[in-house]
Amino acid sequence: MKTLFVSYRVTDLNRSLAFYIALGYIELGRIQAGDTTHLAILSFPDEPSASLELVHRPTDGHVEVGTGFDHLAIQVDTLTDTLTHLTEAGLTPGPIQHPGGPDGPKTSWLTDPDGYRIELVEWPPGHADGITAADFS
Repeated sequence: MKTLFVSYRVTDLNRSLAFYIALGYIELGRIQAGDTTHLAILSFPDEPSASLELVHRPTDGHVEVGTGFDHLAIQVDTLTDTLTHLTEAGLTPGPIQHPGGPDGPKTSWLTDPDGYRIELVEWPPGHADGITAADFS
């Protein structure tokens, strides 16, 4: 088994698509599910398959992010370059943080149009992609 993708319900599909495309995602396609529900399927350019689904169901009203959801973490190559790109695209990323100390990962936080939090992570040199069991040994 493996995780296929994360799915967010969004209030305004076009506004959310613009945000996630500015973040670096590409749109793989759209699906109309019923009379009013639309799905947009996204991935990063180098991903082999979808990693994010945006669900627009206007009959359900405005999205309210619940207290059970925390955040989506996205790995970036160079955090400073990513923050520059996002700022130029009109987004408002937070300052660089060092939650693991000066030799650990660099992070920055961003919030999408519906209030979903996104953590941008740059691993230190030599760290494998993602979090693995090696991070806990």
